Amino acid sequence: MNQNAPLSDQVAVITGAGRGIGAAIATRLATLGARAVLCGRDRAALERTAAAIQSSGYQSAVMECDLTDRRSVESLAERVERTFHRIDILVNNAGIRGPQGPLQELPPDAWDNILNTNLRGVYYMIRGFAPLMVRARTGHIINISSLAGKNPIPNGAAYSASKWGLNGLSYSLAEELRGHNIRVSVICPGSVHTEFNPHTGKTPEKMLQPTDVAHAVALLVTQAPQSYVSEILIRPTQKP
Repeated sequence: MNQNAPLSDQVAVITGAGRGIGAAIATRLATLGARAVLCGRDRAALERTAAAIQSSGYQSAVMECDLTDRRSVESLAERVERTFHRIDILVNNAGIRGPQGPLQELPPDAWDNILNTNLRGVYYMIRGFAPLMVRARTGHIINISSLAGKNPIPNGAAYSASKWGLNGLSYSLAEELRGHNIRVSVICPGSVHTEFNPHTGKTPEKMLQPTDVAHAVALLVTQAPQSYVSEILIRPTQKP
């Protein structure tokens, strides 16, 4: 490891790190020197991300977690503290879009699944990890939201509601934690092309890529300590 790397010896926990945006963020943070803790429910996917990171000479660890389960998140936080004795960066990336269609036709269990994953799960993660940061008087929490949390999205009201809620949570949390020297930021990308979320009908080459979001995360966590960027909106240069 390069001890002169910007994030040398720091510990970064990334949810949804098995694929897509989460895998790209984990890889980027690892290349900056962080020990990337890859979290999610699909262990096989997490292991693939870890193998790619380690084959490039960087550090990572796999820790399974269901962020919709409070006890699972509490167990994760305890394991991270026991293993590393610290957390410097928390990236709440995991999220789902759910079925599309008029809100009045959305099944209640689909509403619950979207809100529990995209919003309640972030609350669980912050509840589990923020105390470690408060004790250390340092840390960075980054919530991956969406432009759907800024703009009305017909036939995606539940997803949009979860992201508007996540934005509001982020803004309020930032004010709560500033006095503890903890920076909270939210990133709102437009549609991102991944192999698991290809957005049929759009031109992949013109769409945002997972590495674009990872780049924004890298900018945030390497920001000079006297300031922080509270929000980043990411749009494609050309409409796809």
